[in-house]
Amino acid sequence: MISRPRSIRARSTVVTSLLALVALAVVGVTSSLAIRYRVEDDAFNRVEQVASQWSAAARAGTLPEVIPTSGDLALIQLVDPRGRVLAASRSARGRPALSTLRPPVDDRVQRRTDGFRLLVAVRITTAADAPVVLAERREPALLRGHNLEYALTAAALALLAIVSWTSWRTVGRTLRPIEAIRARLAEITVSDLSLRMPVPPADDEVAMLVRTANQTLDRLDEAVAQQRRFASTTSHELRNPIAGLRVQLEEALLHPGEVDPHEAIRSALSVTDRLDAIVGDLLVLARLGAGDPAPPEPIDLGRLVSQEAPRAGRVPVRVHAAPEVWVRGSRIQLVRVLANLVSNAVRHAGSAVDVSVAAAGGEAVLTVADDGAGIAPADLERIFERFTRLEDGRRRDAGGSGLGLAISRDIALSHGGTLKAEEAPRGARFVLRLPRLDGPPAGRPKHLSAVV
Repeated sequence: MISRPRSIRARSTVVTSLLALVALAVVGVTSSLAIRYRVEDDAFNRVEQVASQWSAAARAGTLPEVIPTSGDLALIQLVDPRGRVLAASRSARGRPALSTLRPPVDDRVQRRTDGFRLLVAVRITTAADAPVVLAERREPALLRGHNLEYALTAAALALLAIVSWTSWRTVGRTLRPIEAIRARLAEITVSDLSLRMPVPPADDEVAMLVRTANQTLDRLDEAVAQQRRFASTTSHELRNPIAGLRVQLEEALLHPGEVDPHEAIRSALSVTDRLDAIVGDLLVLARLGAGDPAPPEPIDLGRLVSQEAPRAGRVPVRVHAAPEVWVRGSRIQLVRVLANLVSNAVRHAGSAVDVSVAAAGGEAVLTVADDGAGIAPADLERIFERFTRLEDGRRRDAGGSGLGLAISRDIALSHGGTLKAEEAPRGARFVLRLPRLDGPPAGRPKHLSAVV
């Protein structure tokens, strides 16, 4: 059983060679038939020309008894209807008639192939008893046997060898960069993603593939580095409360008479609540990284804010929601963003929190502003980093995880929008911008969102 070649180079060469073989076979057969017809027709035309010449001489009565010849045409005879030879060339004298072929009256010239002989018979006149000139020559050497086929086959095999060799060299030269790419990929590991594949000098598909692969490795390297930083930060953030909880429990166990058990339990529960908040937010981040399996839905952002924004709390929350501001996304995730921003604003506000929804061009804009101490310009971007908690935030909420704003920004990005902290004359101002739909989806009745 013949095994199938596994190499792309070998397979390409085999396929190219087979296609070339089929094409050469078709061309060879066609050429053989065409050449045979052409050479034979040229030879017959030469014999017919000489026979017609001596036919005219016989008709004029000037035909010599010994007919002169030249070249390959050595057999010429003038034969009467009874088959008697009246005149002949030197090589045909003393021989019987070359053929019994007698052209009919209405067709004075006829041709015949007899083995390797080409015979032409020309009737002198249209009379029934007119003599006939017979001229015969051997078939051209090219047409004898299979000489022509042998020659064409040799030429076809030479061309096939050239095509196969050219295909082997061309495919090998094309695939040479791929071997370098394979060798470099074998060196790349998860622990070291800094290596990149060599880009071929030619601007072809292989070079485009290598550049795309290098860009993918860049993104993968950045993602792995980000995961490592995240894992390191997460370990640090979890280690501190766990260490504090352990110290409290060990102190209560070693000094039962000096530690109030109720206070120790309350303190442990507080630390447990912080751990629970951190773990819960980490799970949210993991789900965001894996993608939300729920399909997006059209949402009236103004109505969502009017329904979900809390009214009661440490300070009042005032909602100003424009009607018919439609976006597409996950209702649960957008509610989470709203809750994070509002709870953060309530925690830092002095007297009130303002939440507004408006349409600005092709965007839906959600703004949450408070009248608290505000955010320093240097921290406007840093507060979105994971586990980042400013001093004022630690003082007001010791149990926070430091992941709320990071989660909110990830949700905004997954919806094709942005979330930024902007400078404000007083307090903090968070602005969420999302792509806005042109109008309510078909089949949904319009409604008026309340302005509170």
